[in-house]
Amino acid sequence: MYPPLPPGTVLQSRYRILKSLGQGGFGRTYLAEDQGRYQEHCAVKEFSPPHGEDVFSSKATELFQREAAILYQIQHPQIPKFRATFEIERRLFLVQDYVEGPSYRDLLNQRRSQNTTFSEAEVRQFLRQILPVLAHIHAKGIIHRDISPDNILLRNRDRLPVLIDFGVVKEVVTRVQMAETTYHATTVGKPGYAPSEQMQSGRAYPSSDLYSLAVTAIVLLTGREPQDIFDDVNLTWSWQQYTSISPGLAQVLSKATNYRPGDRYQSVSEMAQALGAAGNLASPVMPPIAYPQQPSPQPAPPSSQMRTVAVGRPPQSTTMVGPEAPRTSRLPTPSVLDDNDSSVWENPFAIGALALILALVAGLGGWGIVNALNRGPARDPAAETPTIEIEPERPVITPSPEPETTPEPVEPEPVEYNQTLGIRAGESTTVEGTLQDNETVNYVLEGREGETLTAQLEGEGVLMTVLAPNGNPPDARSRRVLGWTGPLEFTGQYTLQLSPVEGVEQSNYSLEVALAPDEASDEPDESAIPDEDEPETPTEPEQPDETPDEPIEPSIVSEQRVRFPEGQDSILVANSAGPGRVRRYVVNLQAGQVLSVEISNSTGPTTFSVLLPTDDPLASSVQLWEEAVPVGGDYAIDVIASEDSEFTLRFGVQ
Repeated sequence: MYPPLPPGTVLQSRYRILKSLGQGGFGRTYLAEDQGRYQEHCAVKEFSPPHGEDVFSSKATELFQREAAILYQIQHPQIPKFRATFEIERRLFLVQDYVEGPSYRDLLNQRRSQNTTFSEAEVRQFLRQILPVLAHIHAKGIIHRDISPDNILLRNRDRLPVLIDFGVVKEVVTRVQMAETTYHATTVGKPGYAPSEQMQSGRAYPSSDLYSLAVTAIVLLTGREPQDIFDDVNLTWSWQQYTSISPGLAQVLSKATNYRPGDRYQSVSEMAQALGAAGNLASPVMPPIAYPQQPSPQPAPPSSQMRTVAVGRPPQSTTMVGPEAPRTSRLPTPSVLDDNDSSVWENPFAIGALALILALVAGLGGWGIVNALNRGPARDPAAETPTIEIEPERPVITPSPEPETTPEPVEPEPVEYNQTLGIRAGESTTVEGTLQDNETVNYVLEGREGETLTAQLEGEGVLMTVLAPNGNPPDARSRRVLGWTGPLEFTGQYTLQLSPVEGVEQSNYSLEVALAPDEASDEPDESAIPDEDEPETPTEPEQPDETPDEPIEPSIVSEQRVRFPEGQDSILVANSAGPGRVRRYVVNLQAGQVLSVEISNSTGPTTFSVLLPTDDPLASSVQLWEEAVPVGGDYAIDVIASEDSEFTLRFGVQ
């Protein structure tokens, strides 16, 4: 295994190592700054090769890059963004966003030093905030496999838990190791936090992640590690004696940590619903008492299904069962009994009320008898069709539906892959692949001055740009083409950059690359050796070529889309330009929007031009420009300098 990278090391001419963040069984993690993203901090992970090996093989590297590509599907604010994977001298690296904040392991250790742990309210909030993250990755078929207090950070800027260190990456490295060696690979997951099926067979399901999350919650509540509260002989947990929480939360955590996967919650939504229902049981855990299960509230039945209550019946007492139920609960009735509980017949007011009720009943009964006598003979219900009276239809006022707002599509972050082509002079190779609309693939090879490079691309919707070791195209015909052949003017790394045509969502391609040796012979030219018998003829001195140097034809060496952060209407970008090197920035605008562009802090003569979406010039060779755009679309801002210059460009939009 290679020694750690020292601070100051620059990888891929972009990621500058600041310090080491830690080392584990799968490799090391470094804090670095991304020089291509305004020196933003990022985390660079270096993975270790198989035991007994110094490097990964090319086949293992291809497996890692293909499998690790699934991480780019993850777009969640509580998961660090995976930005790039690359390989240097058969060493595998992965770059992702850096999250500043303590881990829940650090927070728990602080609580332990103060003889406290996390409260139930804190753990409930923690679960509510982290469960949607698991739902997001499970929906994509990704299982984290390594949930624990060490791999969840409390981000400083918004105090939200962030899920890091996906075990799926470690599993890929493990598969690579298993493919290269015959030894037994390390199981992914922390003992005590990962369920038995994951530790023993390597199989993991959504319920496996929920198991690990529940164990993490128990550790935060009790301050005890899993090995201290789990009986591995009887396969039972004994943690409730170390904390006082509601029976609802205790039931949720107990089910999630069941030994059998089929007896756990099978999905995040199932566990979230149980956690929400358990929120109604807020009393602390008491000694074992048989509690009846509280029924969930039911909506009122329709009127035709309501239970009929006899009129005039004395109100019945409603008795509740359970330790929290009152002794008796009666409907409110006016009391007609005195304090001595005397007979009702001795109360004159009661006798008067009873006489009034009897008179009313008698009157209603007499009216009913007279009405029945006046009806006539009974009709046969089968002889005539019953008439159904329909009430006149009342006008129904339907509120006008609110117009649905279609969310604007979110453009995916650009993804860039790097792969080394290990060919030498006289060799050739063919690579095939698939490109999405936001992806770029860089094939890197070593070339020597005088050798001839031939690259031919087949496939619709993909174009190639050839870049020399200085980062510029060798000539004007090597940018976004299907094929290129030419001699190499420098010795170093040449890049074949494949990118999709705009508007094409996915394209398959086949790239054939050949490197021919230098045709110039190393043997001296015999015609150039003077004959000893012939006298030397003096040569005339060469006349200086008075033809002035031809101007360097400008070419676009980089193209970057400008995106304004949410809530901001301006942004700064910094870069460098020089003779023939044009930096292009693309801004998408709507008709009537005001765009302002200004160059500042340039170290040399630097100007820019503004192009309409039709590529027609709107402004040329200016340093300050502000105007309302006439049409909507992509506007290009091309920055060029007559000398090597560094510059800062400010974009504003209104």
